[in-house]
Amino acid sequence: MKKRLLASIFLVVFVDLLGFSLILPLLPYYADSFGASSLVVGLLVSSYAAAQLVGAPLLGRLSDRYGRRPILLVSVLGTFIGFVMLAVGGSLWVLFASRILDGLTGGNLTVAQAYIADSTDSRNRAQGFGLLGAAFGLGFILGPVTGGFLSQWGYAVPALAAAGLSLLNLALITFWLPESLSAERREASARAAARPGITLQALRSALRRPRVGPLLHTRFFFGLAFAMLQTIFGLYALRRFALGAESTGLILTYVGVLSVIVQGFLVGRLSRRFGEARLIVASVVLMALSLGAWALVASVPALLAVLAPIALSGGILNTVINSAITQAVSPDEVGGTLGLSGALESLTRVIAPTLGGFLLGSLGTWAPGLFGALVLVWLPTFLWRKLPRLAEP
Repeated sequence: MKKRLLASIFLVVFVDLLGFSLILPLLPYYADSFGASSLVVGLLVSSYAAAQLVGAPLLGRLSDRYGRRPILLVSVLGTFIGFVMLAVGGSLWVLFASRILDGLTGGNLTVAQAYIADSTDSRNRAQGFGLLGAAFGLGFILGPVTGGFLSQWGYAVPALAAAGLSLLNLALITFWLPESLSAERREASARAAARPGITLQALRSALRRPRVGPLLHTRFFFGLAFAMLQTIFGLYALRRFALGAESTGLILTYVGVLSVIVQGFLVGRLSRRFGEARLIVASVVLMALSLGAWALVASVPALLAVLAPIALSGGILNTVINSAITQAVSPDEVGGTLGLSGALESLTRVIAPTLGGFLLGSLGTWAPGLFGALVLVWLPTFLWRKLPRLAEP
């Protein structure tokens, strides 16, 4: 691996996610200060993911054609402007505009994943994606705590801090991050620009392809089950165990630390030993069993025990599948295909909060876990039939 390139992109992603997670847990409270209803708060949280459905594939394809560095600059600049708008605030529509702008330009992670693919070979690509996942996890561990501390001086203060971090990221990309995509690769992408990149037809075409199609199916269904837990966990903890925000935050920090350990230290070793295709199947099986167990837990210690294999399977699959996707397409398609994958994941984050809340409120706290397990139960058989193709060089 090109260690300087990986260190550079690690720092860029860490700073970016630190800024993002600084403000994310405070958005509902910020919106509530303008008198927003629960429905409007949900729409505000979902608006970012909905905007990413459009932005992520477009930025991924543009990074194939024009290079990773300039598109990262555009993306982080949009994030900076969005956070400034959030800090200025003044009305609910400004909050919506800030999240939509950040979502449209927030293809940072997709482009960073393409950067990793450029900077690694097939043998150590999973390890590179693991480091990216570790940067992602560290940002999410430190961000909410910092944002909560800063919010005692007003909700604009965390937003300004996040804007400052985005400005720091612009400087890091401008002065320290080298371009990872060669001129030859950019020329090849330009010649291939006639291919559809961000249309529904492009997605349908990708889903039908023998190698990348099963991976994109897995990205969506696994993402939907996992996002169900992530997006309603606070409400679940309150209704099931009467836990407050502080206790819930500590549990999520525990999960985040486990994910960082898995992605930063275990994924590369496991990938080299077992292969990416088999790790994907094993992760889906483990997640299905763990979500079923989550539906049944009756105490906080049992919950902590169940969350460990959930963190393990989520950390492995969310890392390995991106590596597998980059090896299932030609080099000039990497950014665009990762963008489609990112759009599918964003779609799950649009669906999961509403569906999970409905299931929890209508049926009980057990329902989201059982639903997630049922969503995944067919997937291992499907993947196993496709395994020889996935394992092809």
